[in-house]
Amino acid sequence: MAPKLGTLEELPQDYRDALSEAGVAPLWPMMRNVLPHDAPRPVTRPGHWDFEKLRPLLLKAGELTPVEKAERRVLVLSDPGRGTGAMQATSSIYIGMQLLLPGETAPAHKHTPSAVRIIVEGKGGYTVVDGEKLPMEEGDLVLTPGGEWHDHGHDGNEPVIWLDALDLPLFVYLEGSYAIESELQAQRNRPDASQVEYRASGLAPARRAGTQIRRYPMMRYPWSRTEEALREMARYGDGEVAELDYVNPETGEDVLPTMGFTAMMLAESQKVSPPRRSTSAVFHVIRGSGTTTVDGETIAWKAKGTFSAPVFAAIDHQAAEESFLVQIHDRPLQERLRYYEERPR
Repeated sequence: MAPKLGTLEELPQDYRDALSEAGVAPLWPMMRNVLPHDAPRPVTRPGHWDFEKLRPLLLKAGELTPVEKAERRVLVLSDPGRGTGAMQATSSIYIGMQLLLPGETAPAHKHTPSAVRIIVEGKGGYTVVDGEKLPMEEGDLVLTPGGEWHDHGHDGNEPVIWLDALDLPLFVYLEGSYAIESELQAQRNRPDASQVEYRASGLAPARRAGTQIRRYPMMRYPWSRTEEALREMARYGDGEVAELDYVNPETGEDVLPTMGFTAMMLAESQKVSPPRRSTSAVFHVIRGSGTTTVDGETIAWKAKGTFSAPVFAAIDHQAAEESFLVQIHDRPLQERLRYYEERPR
């Protein structure tokens, strides 16, 4: 049993006044707030954002605010524990839902936070990252790493909607978040690297002396190939949940230094209860429906919906039908800080 520490109120008023005048404060009354025993006490609460509710609000935003006045027309998914308007879905992960209408372009910029797009709906959209034009098909995962120029465009005839995941809260906390704008980029006249150099798993361009490998060699991860690989894993998985991490094809490391992405397939009626993990997480449903219980709170999810879980949450998934989800998590950051942890249920 941890000892009960002294409170601020137990100290004489004249001593407290002197502390305040000196610009200092005693640690012991506040210590359990920042160093609780055994496990963190997260502010984050489970969140759930139903796409059927978000979609009309996004389309209305398209009527009310031209992209020129928005730069990025996005609705922010706010953590219930922090309240509406919070630029966080969890302590370290920002999530937004972005709309681009036919013929629109979002201006080129680069920023210190890294971003990933998961395409939710529509055809004809694309992102240009450092001159590489990346098609945006439903379920695709598209990287725009920190410091890389990127802009968005739309050659189709229907709205395109995607999910944005950023490590923005980290950079805001560090007071290091900023962006620089530029003109639209010139596009290279060739398919993106996912269709050429990194088309097949386990294969990479031949190494030659003096060849400089790009830090982010592959910017787009087509969903069609991800689903195919998940189905093969499920076929030979002996009932285990099929999961695949998105990785850098040259290094095998996570696609970004601070955020990781894991695709998951659940068979009809399949139940999954992972260990408690020190990571926070956001789950985006590519296809399917089911329920997930997060720390005793049950969320009924369906295609294109999004839900979240705080650190060390007890999570239980159950699919009502064959389902595919992408989990966004902060394990890469925690592993770099050397404190990632799993605890048995």
